[in-house]
Amino acid sequence: MYIKGVGMTKFDYSQKPWWDFAYEATMEALKDAKMDISQIEAIIFTGMSSANGGEHQTHKVSFLSDLFKTNIPIIETPSVCGGGGVAFWTALRLSGFKNILVLGAEKLVDNQSEIVVDSILSAAERVTEQTEGMLFPAQNALVWQKYSEKYGATMDDLALIAFKNHSNAALNPKAYFYERPLDLEKIKNSPVVASPLRLMDCSLSVNGGAAVILSTEETDIKVIGSGFATDYLLTFGRDDITHFKATKMAANEAFKQAQITPQDINVAEIHDAFTSVELFSYEDIGFAEQGKGKDMINSNKISFNTSGGLKAKGHPVSATGLAQIYEIVNQLRGKCEKRQVVNAKYGLTHNIGGAGGSVTIHIFEKL
Repeated sequence: MYIKGVGMTKFDYSQKPWWDFAYEATMEALKDAKMDISQIEAIIFTGMSSANGGEHQTHKVSFLSDLFKTNIPIIETPSVCGGGGVAFWTALRLSGFKNILVLGAEKLVDNQSEIVVDSILSAAERVTEQTEGMLFPAQNALVWQKYSEKYGATMDDLALIAFKNHSNAALNPKAYFYERPLDLEKIKNSPVVASPLRLMDCSLSVNGGAAVILSTEETDIKVIGSGFATDYLLTFGRDDITHFKATKMAANEAFKQAQITPQDINVAEIHDAFTSVELFSYEDIGFAEQGKGKDMINSNKISFNTSGGLKAKGHPVSATGLAQIYEIVNQLRGKCEKRQVVNAKYGLTHNIGGAGGSVTIHIFEKL
């Protein structure tokens, strides 16, 4: 299938309801595709925030029917942080529809921090791991400690990833940290959150929406690979905690379909929920040999997280995977101005649900 149009809101803390973000992203995608909502034959939606705060609206598919004044099939595919990628993977496998809208929207930051954090933690194992203090920062800190011991990577390597992503976000008008670059020393000296991970190693929860229109009609951007894999909810029950098996499996499937290699990719959006995840994901996807991920941080061959990534663009959970596609499509179309990757032909998105529990990889070609 092909990409007909893409849309995305600015990622921020504005207190609009989730459906306002959904509507804004959809209207931009329709405008980009030169289409009307009446031409959309099915919608795949992902979101998890509507039961929080004062919105209290969980029958989201019927709400979207009302919002867009349509009676077409609407399917909801929640998969927490990986929802956008899973929704897109699902849409690719629907048959009998010419144009499909894939949509994610969240008003995630709308309540006291402890309530928002509790909602986010529903994406992890609550009985065994969380009772022992395994919140996401602690969980990822332990994974990083084990990886660092095994392969010799350092916190300076992670600081370089944060610096790269913040530098890119400063050039992205839709990123939370637009026109607010951070210097390397400030990143290195940010407060410790879960030792040794610091504040600037952690992604930023925000509100926002993103939309992608898929079509059977040929356009300038083709989806040539799509992989999806899941893994155990108990992170520390897996065979190897220093890598995400689901990423490796999804990447292998996507590259097999695309009939290209990781070295053919020009630009990639990596799921940097934590800077450490970006580093070892270079290896899991196949961009670097195991233990050599740090060599890819400032690669001259592949540009990573040109949008600013989850780290500095912001992470509105379900909308993230579609925002990654928004960036890659615009990179392949040459529409990213100051952060443009020159002559990019192949792009990749990597979207994770939880701590490696569900992963999608999508590969795109500029025709």
